[in-house]
Amino acid sequence: MGALTGVVLAAFAGYGIAWYVGAIDGNFALLLLLAVVVTGAYWVAERWVFLPRRRAAAERAVAEARRRREELARQGITADHGDPEEALRRRFLAQPWWLDWTAGLFPVILAVFLLRSFLFEPFKIPSGSMIPTLRVGDLILVNKYHYGIRLPVVNTKVVDNHSPQRGDVIVFRYPPQPSLDYIKRVVGVPGDEVAYLNKRLFINGQPVPRTAEADFYDAEAMRYRKQFVEEIGGRRVHTLLDDERPAFIPAAADFPGREHCRYTVEGVTCRVPEGHYFVMGDNRDNSLDSRYWGFVPERNIVGKAVFVWMNFGDLGRIGAFE
Repeated sequence: MGALTGVVLAAFAGYGIAWYVGAIDGNFALLLLLAVVVTGAYWVAERWVFLPRRRAAAERAVAEARRRREELARQGITADHGDPEEALRRRFLAQPWWLDWTAGLFPVILAVFLLRSFLFEPFKIPSGSMIPTLRVGDLILVNKYHYGIRLPVVNTKVVDNHSPQRGDVIVFRYPPQPSLDYIKRVVGVPGDEVAYLNKRLFINGQPVPRTAEADFYDAEAMRYRKQFVEEIGGRRVHTLLDDERPAFIPAAADFPGREHCRYTVEGVTCRVPEGHYFVMGDNRDNSLDSRYWGFVPERNIVGKAVFVWMNFGDLGRIGAFE
């Protein structure tokens, strides 16, 4: 079993290394599920097979040690040769390394799997598309049950809950490449007409209320950008604009449902189809979002972003971001 376990652990390590170097598109949910299945199988085998065998072997060893001591005592020899009974039991009952690294880790892996799959999942903000709401390096928690309970890996909803609302910040599987997770803000729900024209957002024909704020200093770009506060879904949302970027949408993809959108030199207007959502980044001129690649299917939604739990470069970022 030691050799077989070594091969299994090497396979997990190889998958992780190949993912890390970019040789494959990794799937952490699948990897975690496989880890639960494998370590769970070892845990069951340990409980019902391996441990009873070790207990039986320990009792046989203790009985043999007693028999030797009694035989020596009949010969008048009182020296104690061999381990005391408790030490002998501990030695036989100790788990081998291959069970320490499988059955021993099962409770921890199972707890992480359940927490990550059904309650909260951590994410790291990799880009500046949600500045100023979320910054590069923010470590956030995503509520996995707010929009309903989904099965891990396949992401199929089994228990319904709330529906995404305008203004929600959501994490979702990027439609053109579902192995990637994106984070954006919902600005259009099914049935809405969303227009982004001349860098102004309109929902169902009405301009979203917007007021100017003090310019925002982008430390990474080392420049100031215009900042506004918009009222989206009853929330005050801080957004950024870059006057050097054009109003039209360059290089929009040929995405499913593009027939619901009209592109002009002023921008884009889309009617959101049923079961889909229109999302945008708060850093409007530095965000690859629904304007470019289309709508987010409801089945792609992972959860609602709710909390910044750490930013190692700025501890003041910790807390609710809205």
